[in-house]
Amino acid sequence: MSLPSGLTPPIDLSPLKALVGAQGWSTDPDRLAPKLVEWRDRWRGHTPLLLLPRTVEEVSAIIGWCQAHSVPVIPQGGNTGLVGGQIPQGEVLLSLERMGAVREVSPLDDVMIVEAGATLAVVQQTATAHGRFFPLSLASEGAATIGGLISTNAGGTAVLRYGTMRDLVLGIEAVLPNGDIFRGLKRLRKDNTGYDLKQLLIGGEGTLGVVTAAALKLFPALSSRATAFAAAPSPRAALDLLALAKADSGGGVEAFELMAGEGVGFAVRHIPDTRCPLAGDHLWYVLIETASAEAGHAEIALQRILEKGMEAGLILDAALAQSEAQRHAFWRIRENQSAAQKAEGAAWKHDISVPVARVADFIAQASLAMSAFSPGVRVVAFGHVGDGNIHYDILPPKGGDGVAHSARRDAAARIVHDLASAMGGSISAEHGLGTMKTAEALLYKDPAAVAAMRAVRLALDPGRIMNPRVLF
Repeated sequence: MSLPSGLTPPIDLSPLKALVGAQGWSTDPDRLAPKLVEWRDRWRGHTPLLLLPRTVEEVSAIIGWCQAHSVPVIPQGGNTGLVGGQIPQGEVLLSLERMGAVREVSPLDDVMIVEAGATLAVVQQTATAHGRFFPLSLASEGAATIGGLISTNAGGTAVLRYGTMRDLVLGIEAVLPNGDIFRGLKRLRKDNTGYDLKQLLIGGEGTLGVVTAAALKLFPALSSRATAFAAAPSPRAALDLLALAKADSGGGVEAFELMAGEGVGFAVRHIPDTRCPLAGDHLWYVLIETASAEAGHAEIALQRILEKGMEAGLILDAALAQSEAQRHAFWRIRENQSAAQKAEGAAWKHDISVPVARVADFIAQASLAMSAFSPGVRVVAFGHVGDGNIHYDILPPKGGDGVAHSARRDAAARIVHDLASAMGGSISAEHGLGTMKTAEALLYKDPAAVAAMRAVRLALDPGRIMNPRVLF
């Protein structure tokens, strides 16, 4: 089989099929179809071959052959990415969905060793079954895989307390671009022996190798968790409430999510079985979650935070979840912020971060800029305000021309990203650069950092076969 247009000269890929056996590859259009489109339908791709290895040795053989024959490869996890980096445009597609085993759980070490194809939900459930807790949480946890989460340095809702994947990975097994296997599945908290290769692979978006397994950091299961849904008068008030909550809880705040009132309204309107727990309409809402090892302590702490917030005028109304079902109902509103926008037309989406203290300034200034740029647009800002990550989305005016709105996406992004950068922020907080932002990132990334990244990539992958259209 020849590679499609754009990948020349034609190459016989039958040796790759032989490396993985009859069950380890596919060219079936129906089998490939869900892997070739991004869930928002913004990117569609094509591939001559889907490879489905079962072992790290098979991955090693695949990558070694591809390097020797200059065949580019796109590693793909659960295909939940939002910047197009996982969608092939003629490259061979490598999926580790058949490598999803939990190899080991060690409660004494607080470590789980799991293969890259395992979903986040499986990891969470396995940790719970062993009396432990894995804190990474995001809306796509049923599909997102550990390999993809590592490669994009995923964040999620609990970064405030536990950090990103960079903080949650102790060791990595990976296949480097020359086919060598990096056997770095250490479970050590302290290993001061030179460069930390795993940290290059984390967030590398598959450009420096294929993550095949990881040693993940576990935590004690917390016996007490409390969740509240509250209305705030403004993003500034929400920041003041966050500061109050952190100080009052002694580090017990696990999540602090901000949502614009219009976004909450979309979720109630478009997501079945969803309702706002508060009466009336408010401009801003926050979802707060506290957790503690002491039974009942999280509820007491959160109730105290809500009372102090009300007294200080930082909260207009609030509801404290009285059951696990109510807690899930609160989170359902937050987790469906993006999905609820689909019925309202194409959105300009931005995944930015700024210092926490500048979140309110960013929202105010960006909203003024967007109103001037395109009068009548609807701004829906939401996200992990506790770590400064805001998903800043702009929808067309109600009943407006969605096609014309989409055509101005890049110009709007430049305005938003210029502002985030000026505030000391980033144009990609947790989604990565992918094919969507790689070129644009050169406008903001420090030149010395870009040069160093290019040097590392050239040293490890001189043929640039690994996810060639992504990063520098």
